[in-house]
Amino acid sequence: MHKARPDLLSRQRSVILGLLLALAAAAWAGFIWHSHTTTEMIMTHAVGHARHFIADWLVMMVAMMLPTALPMILTFHRVQAANRQPRDAFVSTWVFVAAYLVVWVFAGLPAYVGMQAGEAAIRRIPLTAAAAAQVGGAIIVVAGVYQLTPLKDVCLSKCREPLDFIVTAWRDGATSALEMGLLHGAYCLGCCWLLFVILFPLGMMNVGAMAAVTLVIFAEKTLPWPRLAPYAAASVLVLYGALVITSPQLLPTFEQDGGSAMPEMPMMMPGK
Repeated sequence: MHKARPDLLSRQRSVILGLLLALAAAAWAGFIWHSHTTTEMIMTHAVGHARHFIADWLVMMVAMMLPTALPMILTFHRVQAANRQPRDAFVSTWVFVAAYLVVWVFAGLPAYVGMQAGEAAIRRIPLTAAAAAQVGGAIIVVAGVYQLTPLKDVCLSKCREPLDFIVTAWRDGATSALEMGLLHGAYCLGCCWLLFVILFPLGMMNVGAMAAVTLVIFAEKTLPWPRLAPYAAASVLVLYGALVITSPQLLPTFEQDGGSAMPEMPMMMPGK
């Protein structure tokens, strides 16, 4: 009996890890395939499709955030298994994952509203391609500066130490996994939100930019030196953003068209 329980928990852990990696891999495969087979659409063609934007946003969160959350999720399962029956620990872990993703889905709502506001501003104040790219460069600089703020440091500290987070955030009762998943999602959002904002000027279908942001977030959460990844990312973002401001053509979405075209902010093709 004593041997059966560790074996069952080990199998559960393998199933959780395998399913999470499979979900993330499927999401990445979908984006890579889509980026090679679909004509990208500029922002003004996509903002009217809220449900498609949120669906695409969810796929992006699964691709980018689930791999970075793996240490927290597996630690959560281990702690749950030490305090509950194996079946309860398995179910609670998936409730935790679902709640974590819910936070990121809701984060897509202000992103969508921001796109609508940007589209309205573009209609009222037409910008040249260079000026629009410079705005994108300024956004990237702001994202770099945010890497050095106390809020970033506080939120990141909650993501870097899974066991400490779970112990301090522990909840009793049927809704404990839900509450802890929402709380962890909130800390993760506070840590990473501006790294997702820079994807708008860099291109929402820019797989290279998505991969770079994912690696930065993973490094911030897992490297043994807590300030190395955030400070390195801050330096790169500020430098690159400043270069874009001075040389707008360095922005991947920059497209010169008679001096008046806007840089594209691609989205996935909305469904019909």
